[in-house]
Amino acid sequence: MIFEHVGPINTEETLKLAYERAKELGIDELVLASTSGDSAKAAVEICQGMKIVSVSYHAGFKEPFELSITKENRAWLVKRGVNVVCATHALSGIERGMAKKFPGPYPTLIAAETLKLFGQGVKVAVEVAVMAADSGALSGKKIVSVGGSGKGCDAALVLTPANQNRFFDLKIHEVICKPGL
Repeated sequence: MIFEHVGPINTEETLKLAYERAKELGIDELVLASTSGDSAKAAVEICQGMKIVSVSYHAGFKEPFELSITKENRAWLVKRGVNVVCATHALSGIERGMAKKFPGPYPTLIAAETLKLFGQGVKVAVEVAVMAADSGALSGKKIVSVGGSGKGCDAALVLTPANQNRFFDLKIHEVICKPGL
């Protein structure tokens, strides 16, 4: 499915398409980007019966020592069995900080920009899969991974995740949906 627009207008449809495709393929793990926890709450309602991993920014991304996910949303998600991961962006991390001070080419940022050619949500779906893998939240089997362009969800992929140190072992098998750009 190719969406006409980017962003949160596609969240519900993205999650429904992701859930339907996961069921068709026998996949029981769903990873999604959810900064505040709102998209993850929607996933709990739509993707019932799946193991859900919600990935948010690391503490300090916006304000020093503060998480982006609200305490209320985190508690709500955890109560419903969602594994909430707050981690450094796999496709920027320390390189983003270095690039601000010392401009130049950085391999991780180049990989991120290359993935963005397919759309911000596709890049995010890959990134959160790596972050979830690094946290130990995944089995290593095929998953459905969901990302978005800013807020909400607008891209879903079927992929085999990998840890950062094995990044090129990650395999994208299918694009379920994404904006047309």
